[in-house]
Amino acid sequence: MVVTKRAYAGVAADDRRAQRRERLLLAALELFTARGYQQTKIVDLCTLAGVSTRNFYEEFQAKEQLLLTLHGHINAQAMRHVTAKLTTIADADAETRVATLVDTFITSVTADPRLPRLNYVEAVGVSADLERQHQHWVRKWADFIESEARHAADKGEAPDRDYRLTAFAMVGAITGLLREWQAHDPPLAAAEIATEIRALMLSAITRPA
Repeated sequence: MVVTKRAYAGVAADDRRAQRRERLLLAALELFTARGYQQTKIVDLCTLAGVSTRNFYEEFQAKEQLLLTLHGHINAQAMRHVTAKLTTIADADAETRVATLVDTFITSVTADPRLPRLNYVEAVGVSADLERQHQHWVRKWADFIESEARHAADKGEAPDRDYRLTAFAMVGAITGLLREWQAHDPPLAAAEIATEIRALMLSAITRPA
C-alpha cells in the first residue's frame, strides 16, 4: 500500500515543512543580526516566522542549529559563486583572476548586509560546534587561495614557493575587513573593501620569495 501525505490548502506536507524551515531561517537571519544571537529566544523566532514551537522542534533541535545552517550556507554559496566565475576565465592572468575572485566573493557576502554580521560576528565563539565549522571554512578558503596562488606560480606570474601561510593570512585579513565593513552604519562601500583585498592578495601572491 502506498501512503501519501495529505495536502493542506493545496500545499503538500513536505512543501509546508520546507516553507516553515525557510521562514525560520529567514527569521533567524533577521533577529540574530538585529538583536544578537544570545538575545534571541526561540519563541521570538517562532513568532516572526509564524510557526509554533512544536513546528520549530520538528525542524531544529536547538537555536544553535539555525546559526550553524546559516553560517554554512553563506560560506557554501560564496564558494559556489567564486568557483563558477573562475571557471569562465581559466586562461586569464593572475591580476584578472584575483580581481574576479575577490569581487565575486565580496558581492556574494555583502549582497545582504546581515550576512557578514552573522558570519563574522554572531557566529564567533558561540560553541565548540560553531568553532569547528568556522575552522572548516577557514581551511577551505585557505585551500582555495593557496590553489589560486599555485595557479599563478605555475604560469610564471608568481614565485614558486609555499603559499600555505600566505593563504591563511589572507583569510584572516579578509575576515577582519568584513568585520570592519559591517560595523559601520551605514556600512562602508563594499567596493572599498574589495579594492583593499584585491591589492593585499595580489601583493601577497606575487611578492618575491
